[in-house]
Amino acid sequence: MQVLLYAPASSPRLQYICNFIFEDLLKVEFSFTSDIENFINYSGVKIKYTNAQNINDGFTMGDCGLLFESNIKQQDTTCFEVNNYKAFFKIANADFPFDIFSASFFLLTRYEEYLPHQKDMYGRYAYENALAFKEKFLHLPLVNIWVKDFAAQLQRSFPTFNFLPITIEASNFSFLPTYDIDMAFSYKYKGLVRNAGSFIKSPSLERIKVLAGLKQDPFDCFAWLNQLHDDNRLQPIYFFLMAEKNGVYDKNILPHKKPMRKLIREHAQKYTIGIHPSWQSGDQHELIGQEKNLLETISQKPIIHSRQHYIRFTLPDSYRLLIENGISDDYSMGYGSINGFRASVASSFNWFDLQRNQLTPLRIYPFCFMEANSFYEQKITAEEAYNELMHYYTLCKATEGQLITIWHNNFLGADPQFGEWRSIYQRFIAQVS
Repeated sequence: MQVLLYAPASSPRLQYICNFIFEDLLKVEFSFTSDIENFINYSGVKIKYTNAQNINDGFTMGDCGLLFESNIKQQDTTCFEVNNYKAFFKIANADFPFDIFSASFFLLTRYEEYLPHQKDMYGRYAYENALAFKEKFLHLPLVNIWVKDFAAQLQRSFPTFNFLPITIEASNFSFLPTYDIDMAFSYKYKGLVRNAGSFIKSPSLERIKVLAGLKQDPFDCFAWLNQLHDDNRLQPIYFFLMAEKNGVYDKNILPHKKPMRKLIREHAQKYTIGIHPSWQSGDQHELIGQEKNLLETISQKPIIHSRQHYIRFTLPDSYRLLIENGISDDYSMGYGSINGFRASVASSFNWFDLQRNQLTPLRIYPFCFMEANSFYEQKITAEEAYNELMHYYTLCKATEGQLITIWHNNFLGADPQFGEWRSIYQRFIAQVS
């Protein structure tokens, strides 16, 4: 049985968000109608999405107007409390207290990032601008929570229709570990000049031992990670920085080095790998394609996954560039300076280009935790980060979402600066696998 949605007219925005809510999250089919007689005569689950008062039938939802616009303008997102969570686009005299379609669309598309806003020190959208931060729901997959409540209310109105149950034991929850390989090794394979310069700045007996082959490089945790994944049946994604020259923010081992190429090939044979577009590619856009092609040449695998280095991207330009360069799956949707749900969702979704007012083929996979945010920006301890991870795990599981985490190999090796982080990651994996 299908859900039938009545609206006076359809639109690309309405079609997009209904596809996401009904098909992606609730796993039910739906169809539109603008024919009142067809709607009234329908015997299944039916929802009227209109402010008109002349249809006394079906589940009533009000329309705030956003989904029938084609422009981008400042919206009134005044929040209020409902069922112990925040919401906006309040609707009176309806069976649901706010326009969940428009509110979800606003958050999912990152509507506010198309409006004038303050940049952070790296030229990125500053999280302090975000409604989720200002209204203190950044730590929640709010869209998933809304949809859970929406499904429960529909179930009460149509008790014979079985909506997908969303419970803490939900079987659709998944965990995806991902890794950014920004600097594969701390000392090895950097060359004489780089090592000599670094030694002069910070003399280290450890560096000498590693370069002499007497000690393992402190960032080399790759064999340990392989064993961790095998033991817990995990299939991670590795994102490799492929800048062909080093810069202030691009410091990986250069991809022409044989050990780096070997590392890439080994991981490509065992796991999914993706491109980590360099900082330089954010200013020289032609580098994205060059770096992707180089990774494909080395790995002998097609590369369709990406995550921006430093989470440096701007909407809509960065995503359009990815599409132009053959990327179909991007994992950059999160913040590079605070943990949480940037799009307020713990499920993947297709990117909607607001400027062009159209759906795109680019699939977005949001992350909610990056250990570098916890360590460098939030300045919390490893144990506090473990509790933060468990918070996200509990929420994602309760809402049937996908938990995506980002770790860097330097945190998981033998560098004493990150002494406890490897152990808390291992403990976390044991809990969620």
